[in-house]
Amino acid sequence: MTTPEILATQVDLFGLMTVLGEHLYSTPFVALRELVQNAHDSCVRRRLEDPAAFAPEIRVVCDPAAGTLAVSDAGAGLTRDEIVRYLATIGAGYTRKLREQHGSDDLIGLFGLGFLSAFVIATRVAVTTTSYQSPDTTLLYQSRSGERFSIEPAASRPVGTTVTLHLKDNFRELSDESALRARLLHYCALLPLPVFVGDDDVAVNAQPAPWRVPDAHPARARTLRLDFARRLERRFEPLCTIDVGPREGTDVRGLLWIHDAATYGTSDNRNLHVYVRGMLLDDDARELLPPWAGFVSGAIESAKLTPTASREDLQRDPAYRAVAAAIAEALVDGMKQIAEREPEAWRRVLLRHNEALLGAALCDDRLFELLADELTVPTSEGDLPIAVVQRRGQGKLYASLSPRGGFEEVLFRALRVPVVVGTRYGALPFVRRHADRRGGAVIELGTAAGNKRVFPPADLPADQQAFLSNMLTRPGQRLIAARFAPAELPLVLVPDREAELKRRVESDEAAGRIASGALGLMRMFTAKIDASVDADLYVNLDNPAIVRLLEQRASIDAGHPGVKLLRALVAFVAGASEAAANEAEGLHTALAEYGRAVCELLDTPRPAR
Repeated sequence: MTTPEILATQVDLFGLMTVLGEHLYSTPFVALRELVQNAHDSCVRRRLEDPAAFAPEIRVVCDPAAGTLAVSDAGAGLTRDEIVRYLATIGAGYTRKLREQHGSDDLIGLFGLGFLSAFVIATRVAVTTTSYQSPDTTLLYQSRSGERFSIEPAASRPVGTTVTLHLKDNFRELSDESALRARLLHYCALLPLPVFVGDDDVAVNAQPAPWRVPDAHPARARTLRLDFARRLERRFEPLCTIDVGPREGTDVRGLLWIHDAATYGTSDNRNLHVYVRGMLLDDDARELLPPWAGFVSGAIESAKLTPTASREDLQRDPAYRAVAAAIAEALVDGMKQIAEREPEAWRRVLLRHNEALLGAALCDDRLFELLADELTVPTSEGDLPIAVVQRRGQGKLYASLSPRGGFEEVLFRALRVPVVVGTRYGALPFVRRHADRRGGAVIELGTAAGNKRVFPPADLPADQQAFLSNMLTRPGQRLIAARFAPAELPLVLVPDREAELKRRVESDEAAGRIASGALGLMRMFTAKIDASVDADLYVNLDNPAIVRLLEQRASIDAGHPGVKLLRALVAFVAGASEAAANEAEGLHTALAEYGRAVCELLDTPRPAR
């Protein structure tokens, strides 16, 4: 039996540096964040290892003329051995070792990869460092690609480190002080150590997070929260804020804010800044917010969240799920508090986000109880509270399933009853939930059950049924005798919504608009639909004109002016449905028939009185 040959794995250092340096991060500007983070951890290290007092700070200086960016700290510095073992060795960061020794939650770094990002934006990287362990020795590390480097003595400097990047031409934006200040404010907003830009005397992160300010007066606390939200919010003016505090299983703290800008139900403007140990890790962690909260942004911090290797995303672990649950609870509780304590802000929330809140109320029973009597629903007469819709419908809630005005528009306008537009976001499910919880009946117009409630069937002898059908219907229409209000309305044409769907799905145009897989599934469903009837024509037996028509049926034919007027009326009351579009080739034909019938009536001599 032969002994297997054991070989060492080879590493293409150039290829590895390219992959890690150029593809590990989504944006090269993350290099700035990584260098500030390293500077922070160096200061924490010095505090943990060096008993001598020192003033920790980080200063970022740029030189537009030279195209350089320098990050300096008053931290622990590096010895020659540490430069070789940690700075110049991929994945061997000293921070991991330090965390294992001291168990400090103040340290940010994890993987020992952040320094690589410097080579993405720089043609040359220089590190000048003096270790607290040998304060009389200053060293200079230099490298152009990270593959090879040099170390040599340098002019004396205080304990600490300065990393100088000679920027590539396409990253010279980082040598602009105002742009630099804006980015650092974004990255370092919660960092506990002061971060200065250029010769500034005030740190970019001098304003503390509002949840770190103890016992502020309520008015001042509100101002601090709104100011903080404005510093981080890029798109919307904050309307009001909600605190996020630790809950069982989490250490999360932070602030949420509701946008002072109108949203639609499907709008998703969620945004969440996530800080881990004070440094921005993800500025679009929207998935931590509930899906229904499309009108909410925020910023949170947690030491329990675990970053990925690029430190631009979070691992979806139990800690992540616990934080998401805590945020959802804080948001629900916070909205209840706003409703109770800030009535003016609450009115604006309802005004700005009514449609989105319809969906939110369906996702959480507590929100439904909070919002059920506050929100409006879209109706044929504009947005109205459900209580008004229900009162005017005499205890019933009528809902249309048509995206266009159909028979519902004609019938219920005559009845002066608003109809809920069931095709709008969240409207129909919200109405159903409201009726289920608060009482009431939902009548869905256009369905078989709904039509029976609106047009109660009436018995009619077969010969009279046949007569009315011959006089009033057209091909594809089915006549149904009924009794309904208002009695002044003689008939209503109700399209078959399923038949309309079948025709649309099976049309040639559908193949060009719908993906073949989805279209195949839809056609499997519509194949079972009987589309032989386009629409039902409900004839009102309580209407005087219909009563008179039946009484005189022996002497009336399809050419009678009264019959022509009724036939024309079918198109008028059909509304904007597909059936209406097909009715007598459209409204023009109906209008022409109506005009001719009127002329005949005018030409008929009236008997002398």
